[in-house]
Amino acid sequence: MRVLVVEDFEVLARTVGTGLRREGMAVDVVLDGDAALEHLSVNRYDVVVLDRDLPGVPGDEVCRRIVDDHAATRVLMLTAAATVKQRVDGLGLGADDYLPKPFDFAELVARVRALSRRPGTAVPPILDNGEVTLDPNRRVATRAGRRLDLSPKEFAVLECLLAAHGRLVSAEELLEQVWDEAADPFTTAVKTTIRRLRAKLGEPPIIHTVREGGYRIGEP
Repeated sequence: MRVLVVEDFEVLARTVGTGLRREGMAVDVVLDGDAALEHLSVNRYDVVVLDRDLPGVPGDEVCRRIVDDHAATRVLMLTAAATVKQRVDGLGLGADDYLPKPFDFAELVARVRALSRRPGTAVPPILDNGEVTLDPNRRVATRAGRRLDLSPKEFAVLECLLAAHGRLVSAEELLEQVWDEAADPFTTAVKTTIRRLRAKLGEPPIIHTVREGGYRIGEP
């Protein structure tokens, strides 16, 4: 899951970004509406966590642009607004959900995950290939009924490979989907994570490397 956090209070923005990364999400963080629109023009996001009160382009306008131009992207709007009318107005702009500040981080995570499961997203509820099954909702992966003890990045890489349904997935695509824009394109993170994931999946191997191409799950 790739998430864009748009929040002008930098401490909160960085804290939310760090917390969501620890939940296994790829997260980009920006501090104003102009930067949000720039990121949306070049990246595909599953969910945007959007503060309504932004400098530059207002959060309301960012929300409208997402609804008009990025139909598959879900919007969780944040605001200090306390009245029911203000919340209804926010939803009327096209936001998919609304969370008033201050909020509990566990609730934020639950709402982001719930939005990513709504119709229109590319990932089905359960992913599988042969003996391997992955449930993105429950964060559980198994092989032949054996539960796999995966780190958040290992889980996310396996999810990407299973969602590709046998298609070749490049290291660059994994870096973009599982990590975020701050990741070094020359890092060995993908190769290292794949190696650890293979070890945990056990034999026979099901993740195959295509030289100068990427990775595929299933038959070689």
